Amino acid sequence: QVQLVESGGGLVQAGGSLRLSCAASGRTFSSYAMGWFRQAPGKEREFVAAISWSGGSTYVADSVKGRFTISRDNAKNTVYLQMNSLKPEDTAVYYCAADPSGPYYQVSSYDYWGQGTQVTVSS
Repeated sequence: QVQLVESGGGLVQAGGSLRLSCAASGRTFSSYAMGWFRQAPGKEREFVAAISWSGGSTYVADSVKGRFTISRDNAKNTVYLQMNSLKPEDTAVYYCAADPSGPYYQVSSYDYWGQGTQVTVSS
């Protein structure tokens, strides 16, 4: 079993930055690839970014490429999402996920999810 807790969300003006954190517990954190997804009201949950178990490979969605960066610190059992140049369309609940059994960009691939943290970007 893996427990995930997101933090760092909040209200920010367009063009600003936030850093989200996802703290993992319950199992060996370094054994899992990790992903970030987001969901806005009335929309499906969508892929944002993912990182391999070692941190050596990262993947980001085209919609956030060049603005968002995913990283991990296995010693701290934490994965991060650095969000820069935020836009109103980035407004959503952001979820951390762990241990994909299929494609990293698919919601259905992940076994473990956090409760989410709200990010609101004002224009």
